[in-house]
Amino acid sequence: MSGHVVRGKVKAATARLDRRAFLALGGGALATALMAAGARKARAEKLNLDGGVAIKGHDPVAYFVSGEAVPGDPAITADHDGATYRFASAENRQTFLAEPGRYAPQYGGFCAYAVANGYTAPIDPEAFTVHDGKLYLNFSKGVRSRWERDIPGNITRGDANWPSLSAG
Repeated sequence: MSGHVVRGKVKAATARLDRRAFLALGGGALATALMAAGARKARAEKLNLDGGVAIKGHDPVAYFVSGEAVPGDPAITADHDGATYRFASAENRQTFLAEPGRYAPQYGGFCAYAVANGYTAPIDPEAFTVHDGKLYLNFSKGVRSRWERDIPGNITRGDANWPSLSAG
């Protein structure tokens, strides 16, 4: 019976240590681990799609026009470069169709920070940056903060990594 108590104390101590380690790291290690766990087959997919839909259904033009992530209407769509984009309005759809390359996200819609570091990862549509007229998406707002510490350097690395990551 005392063996069970000892095991319980060891498990409890380990759980406290795990919680303390997580808190001491500020969750940064967790974000990195989640990105790695959610990483896509780097060379197998050119676009980050969910059932054929880009940006998890968010309107790409809205990022530029309203400066926020706006869910698109499933009834207002346009196809471009193998992806279906949704829009909040018919006007945004027309704007996109006039210049789709201007509004489509960089790096196939994968996390810009991940691409800068040599792999692909999924995104949170709320974790975005429009920089020099281009849309960059990130895994989370925390990862976006890391990416924003060196936007030019991350773009340079991402641009260098993307051709090999997107090659099929």
